[in-house]
Amino acid sequence: SRLDCFAPRGGTLAVPAQLAVLRRRELDEMLRQAALKAGARWQSPLRLEALLEDAAGRVIGARLREGESVCEVRARWTVLATGADARALEAAGMCERRAPSGMALRGYAHRPDMAGQIGGLQVVWHKALRGGYGWIFPAGGGRFNIGVGYLHRRGAERDHQGAPNLRELLAAFARVHPPAQALLQEGGAALGELKGAPLRCSLGGARKSRPGLLVAGEAAGSTYLFTGEGIGKAMESGMAAAQAIVQESGSDAGVRTAYESALASLKPRFAAYELANRFNEYPWMVDLTVWRARRSPALLARLAGVLDESQDPSAFVSAQGLLRLLFQAR
Repeated sequence: SRLDCFAPRGGTLAVPAQLAVLRRRELDEMLRQAALKAGARWQSPLRLEALLEDAAGRVIGARLREGESVCEVRARWTVLATGADARALEAAGMCERRAPSGMALRGYAHRPDMAGQIGGLQVVWHKALRGGYGWIFPAGGGRFNIGVGYLHRRGAERDHQGAPNLRELLAAFARVHPPAQALLQEGGAALGELKGAPLRCSLGGARKSRPGLLVAGEAAGSTYLFTGEGIGKAMESGMAAAQAIVQESGSDAGVRTAYESALASLKPRFAAYELANRFNEYPWMVDLTVWRARRSPALLARLAGVLDESQDPSAFVSAQGLLRLLFQAR
């Protein structure tokens, strides 16, 4: 029922929200079952080796590998939705930027004794997290999703010199946030395997279509730069791809135009979250916002709107937005 924000100087703020946490294993299986019921065929694990093309260079399917076996799947349209790993994009000739926009590391801890101590989703900013942030999400049954993320400034993806080591970032999270320390250190053996993942953000880094092929999901950069949230946007892009193929099936150009137009309509939202990433770059902005929102119900309501995407997050980090934070009446 809330997102608990922890500012670098110790201020806290509970932002009301309607939120749900579900393990990816469960969510992915729900999506898989829905696809099967809709008529999809499931083949896994397969790795993309190359696209199949006709004499004119139009994509007509893909060559896929499973161990030592290779199979070819032919289709009127191929949708590349292979996540943030750039290798499939490169194999398809669609990669414009190999480097990710950021990285995240997470694990699961089982601590039933802490279930009553963490009632909301927690997001923590601190100077020790070096431009990143940490989180703890209660996942039911005494389980917690805990992790850290780091997002590059726009245009700085190719420069890895300033990017922190994620395991060191996680250790710093434990030092500065006691609940994280309890889950990571005292939880020890209960902590599941740590998994790192690249993030591709702001609908950048890849071409979105070519004749016979659409690129969807995080392969197309479907993650918000500020929050690192990308599953919902990936699903939106997948639905847009399906709608374009079904509604414009008689025309290659029509399918591509409809799909790219749908993604373009999402671009302003991504641009807003790109600008809001200044919160991660300049943690003092978090201090200011938390301090002000504790005194302003109207501002607190606007922050709640950022969570449900009814408010533009970039408004908080513009020059005018910062002045309003300082001087607006309660």
